[in-house]
Amino acid sequence: MLIKLTGGTVYDPASGIDGQQQDIYVQDGRIIDAPKDGRPVDKEYDLRGKVVMSGAIDMHTHIGGGKGNIARTLLPEDHRQDPVHRTSITRSGNGHAMPSTYVAGYRYAEMGYTACFEPAVLPINARQAHMEMGDTPIVDKGGYVMLGSDDFLLRMMTANKDQKAINDYVAWTLNAAKGIGIKVVNAGGINAFKFNQRKLDLDEKNSHYDVTPRQILQTLARAVKELGITHPLHVHGCNLGVPGNLETTLNTIQGIDGLPMHLTHIQFHSYGTEGDFKFSSGAAQIAEAINNNKNITADVGQILFGQTVTASGDNMRQHANHRFASPNKWVCMDIECDAGCGVVPFKYKDQNFVNALQWAIGLEIFLLVEDPWRIFLTTDHPNGAPFTSYPHLIRLLMDRSFRNDMLATIHPEAQKMTTLASIEREYTLNEIAIMTRAGAARIIGLKDRGALSAGNFADITVYTENADRQTMFTKPDYVFKDGELVVKDGEVVKVTWGTTHIVKPDYDLSIEKDLKPYFDKYLTMKLGNFKISDDEISEDGRGSLTAHPLRGAA
Repeated sequence: MLIKLTGGTVYDPASGIDGQQQDIYVQDGRIIDAPKDGRPVDKEYDLRGKVVMSGAIDMHTHIGGGKGNIARTLLPEDHRQDPVHRTSITRSGNGHAMPSTYVAGYRYAEMGYTACFEPAVLPINARQAHMEMGDTPIVDKGGYVMLGSDDFLLRMMTANKDQKAINDYVAWTLNAAKGIGIKVVNAGGINAFKFNQRKLDLDEKNSHYDVTPRQILQTLARAVKELGITHPLHVHGCNLGVPGNLETTLNTIQGIDGLPMHLTHIQFHSYGTEGDFKFSSGAAQIAEAINNNKNITADVGQILFGQTVTASGDNMRQHANHRFASPNKWVCMDIECDAGCGVVPFKYKDQNFVNALQWAIGLEIFLLVEDPWRIFLTTDHPNGAPFTSYPHLIRLLMDRSFRNDMLATIHPEAQKMTTLASIEREYTLNEIAIMTRAGAARIIGLKDRGALSAGNFADITVYTENADRQTMFTKPDYVFKDGELVVKDGEVVKVTWGTTHIVKPDYDLSIEKDLKPYFDKYLTMKLGNFKISDDEISEDGRGSLTAHPLRGAA
């Protein structure tokens, strides 16, 4: 079928198109050049007066894995009413802070999103994470595989294994767990927590393995680069949420030796200790460091006010924060020798000084980082806020008057501690398209997504222009996934199943000679069962695998 989208105002930063009126042709799931043979169009959509972008990509959202299921079990009250559609719920397809798989896919598609990436796939639990993501309709998905506190890696580092051996282990893990990138959560800290360390700074040694977080980050960042993986090492830094962690973050940026590194939910790592409350904004210093270090990218992890749940592999920090749980219940657990998990419900309040300043810090970072290709729109769903709040966040970034009106309502002392009111910048539609589409596709390594030029898959979102950007981005007119109309007027009209994006770096097969006895002695899963086969992703007919080339590969 030949589809023509006629006369829309197109924002396609990957192709250098900033608000130009043009036609788009779609055939067999991909965008094509305008046909020159005069063949008839089978279906035409008149998009004159509409805004057209590629499908949005959430490059960091917790939509698969054990911590999500723990959160759902811990918070049955979150699944009693759907606050978006305001309907009472008595079945599993619901949820606000941590929605069910079906609801997550529907809500993302209804906002114009066509791809989502789970940032913390624990290798030993990867099969469950992929099954959960595979049960999430419409959107493409993928995962960053967690390393950095796993016992085998730390044993290798303690034994002074060379970089090539570690590269082989990283590549083997990526292949076995079906990931597209490597994630580090509190490097070495999750492991240190098992040995009763309750904090671990960047140059502080793990008491058992005698290695530091800095050494772990440098080793893994080098592995990612040398293996040719497009997405930089995805780093959840040390000291999340700790006043004064600004210095740790700046040291992390300087200490990576110029290697590519992505700092995730950077807002939670940008705190000073100034003022009466000994808590202040480090946004200006963090933004300056990002601006000056072109090897660094970041997503913000914006907090927004209201009820949510924090769910993280960083059990060290989750244990430290459990006293702030709201409602007052929490879970921390150990997972094999590889990681941990902490789930702590939380309610961000605009009249709480710390929460109010966190809100301002995130917005300051968004507005002070100059290059929209290196900063990304996230709330670290659900940790800062549910992903359904993205349209509100976009309005905050695009509408200074609205932003300042909101600023005037927060805790008065927090207002005094932020420069937000003086920042004049307002994001443009083109910058939003970079941050949520073209830039996200580029950093993840999606060669045929995030753009509207010929050859790209036809993931397309159409909005009605509206000065109220929250309204505009809440309810698209049309969303096409792989050329099929899946959303009309903000409602799902067809359910499809997206692909799973992965990379397959080469490695020396002899790595398994060391891994097999390790698995037999220490883990509950055999080596053969640990590895996920390609057909497991698609065996129910709901999805497929898309392996992306490595840097420098054809």
